Amino acid sequence: RWQKIFMIPLWGKMAVFWNKMFLTIIVLLIVLFLDAVREVRKYSSIHVNEKAANINSSAFDHIQMKLFRSQRNLYLSGFSLFLWLVLRRTVTLLTQLAKEMASHAALETQVNDATEAAKKYMAENERLQEALSGQGSGKKKESMEATQEKLKEEVEHLKAELQKTSTAFHKAKNEVAAVKKQSDGVRREYDHLMKEYERLQQSLNKAEDKKDL
Repeated sequence: RWQKIFMIPLWGKMAVFWNKMFLTIIVLLIVLFLDAVREVRKYSSIHVNEKAANINSSAFDHIQMKLFRSQRNLYLSGFSLFLWLVLRRTVTLLTQLAKEMASHAALETQVNDATEAAKKYMAENERLQEALSGQGSGKKKESMEATQEKLKEEVEHLKAELQKTSTAFHKAKNEVAAVKKQSDGVRREYDHLMKEYERLQQSLNKAEDKKDL
C-alpha cells in the first residue's frame, strides 16, 4: 500500500522539496522551543522574586499566568520537535521498506526465471543424451557431444547465476525483515509518545481550568 502511495507522481514532485521543508520546520520548532525556555526562565525568576516581595494578588496571578503559558509553550514546542523527528524517521523507514519490497519482488521473479531456464536446459540435455545413445554415425556423435558440452557449460553458468541470485534474494529478504522490525519499533515508540503527550495536555488543560476558576 505504501509503495503504491509513494509511486504517485504528486508525491514525487513534493519529495524534491521535502528536505528543504523538513529543515525549515525544524529550525522554526527549535526557535520556538528556545524562546519558550527563555520565557520559562524569565517568569520563573520573576515569580520567585515577586512572591518573596509579597505583592498584591492580581499582579502575582498575572505573573503566574504568564509562567503557565510559557511552560505550556515549552511542552508543545518540545513535543512537536520530537514528534516531527519521529515522523521524518518513520517516512524514511517506509520509503526504504517500499524499495526493499520492490527489490524483493524483482529478485524473486529473476530466481523463478533462472529456475525455469535451468529446468529447460536440463530437459534438453536429457533429450540429446537419449538421441546420442541411438546414433551410430561418428560425425553425428561428435557433433552431439559438442552440443552436449556446450549445453553443460550453459547449465553450469545458469546454476552459478541461480546461486548468485538466490544469495541476493535471501540478503534482500533479511534486509526487508530488519526494516519491518525497525519500523514496528518506531511505530510503538510513536504511540507511546502520543499517549504521554495526551496525558500532559490533559494535565495542562486541568491546570488552566483551575487558573481560570
